[in-house]
Amino acid sequence: MTAITSKDWALAKRPVGEPQTDDFALQTNEAPAPAAGQIQVRNTWMSVDPYMRGRMYDRESYVPPFQIGEVLQGGAVGRVTASNHPDYAEGDLVQSMAGWREAWTAAPEMVMAQKLPGDTGLPDSAFLGIAGMPGLTAYAGILRVAELKEGDTVFVSGAAGAVGSAVVQIAKIKGCTVIGSAGGAEKCAIVKSLGADECIDYRAAGDYQGLLAALKAAAPKGIDVYFDNVGGDHFQAAIEAARPFARMAICGMISQYNDTEPRPGPNNVIQIVGKQLQIRGFIVSTHADMLPDFQRDMVGWIKGGQMKFEETVMEGIENAPNAFMGLFSGKNTGKMLVKLS
Repeated sequence: MTAITSKDWALAKRPVGEPQTDDFALQTNEAPAPAAGQIQVRNTWMSVDPYMRGRMYDRESYVPPFQIGEVLQGGAVGRVTASNHPDYAEGDLVQSMAGWREAWTAAPEMVMAQKLPGDTGLPDSAFLGIAGMPGLTAYAGILRVAELKEGDTVFVSGAAGAVGSAVVQIAKIKGCTVIGSAGGAEKCAIVKSLGADECIDYRAAGDYQGLLAALKAAAPKGIDVYFDNVGGDHFQAAIEAARPFARMAICGMISQYNDTEPRPGPNNVIQIVGKQLQIRGFIVSTHADMLPDFQRDMVGWIKGGQMKFEETVMEGIENAPNAFMGLFSGKNTGKMLVKLS
């Protein structure tokens, strides 16, 4: 067993507003031969996700902030190249939180690594998207947090993204009317191809009033469920269009992640009382107990042709920051990934 060289990305400085290239620093490190209880892995895929922006602030959150000069973390899939651990063998497929690097050596529990099954028929990259954290986020959020019921009218913001596109399809599988929103005609066409009954092009809508008018036209009787990936005007429009007792699963608010000043909140929050709305934020890790059911259902839906998934792939570790920054300008359809080897 020998050490292998790895190119890794560290946080050079904390972004102000939208992240820039010089906020990141490319390093060259070594993944040493594994000591007792460790494995050495060469990553083949890594994920970039909107939540990582929050970890670039120096503030308390549900996960610790990234530290300046330290290699970043995120989802990755790779193959074991050497093992000094009884439960892992060379060639095993492993998912971990040791992304933003080409290779790593660690005890599996230190990087939240787990061995993946080899008999699902899914591509390795799917375990970072539809069959991984984004898919579980959609599954837990729409089924448990939003308490989805057959016949609901569901509004999904960011419906062309990794989480939103899965929510659209789960809601259709469960017998609901689904309205998505996405930026641009091309993305809306993709959302419709996933089964959505309507898709609002929020760029064409122009402003809040245009978005609200489009939502009311798509759901003239109102919405029962809102799955929020965007925040801002979308959240306000959802409150306005909500029927009494509507349920809202607040997954993310990507439109606000790069704000440098606090943004005024929705001006219609008083409707939460009169409409008796249920608005609940959630973090996917809280719902880890749903993983076995999710894996069973998701693999079955994919194999049965009920679930499609899109991936946007950038090649090479050098492009990891570009992939991450692209999330905030809508350059991804479905899951944004970096192919490492």
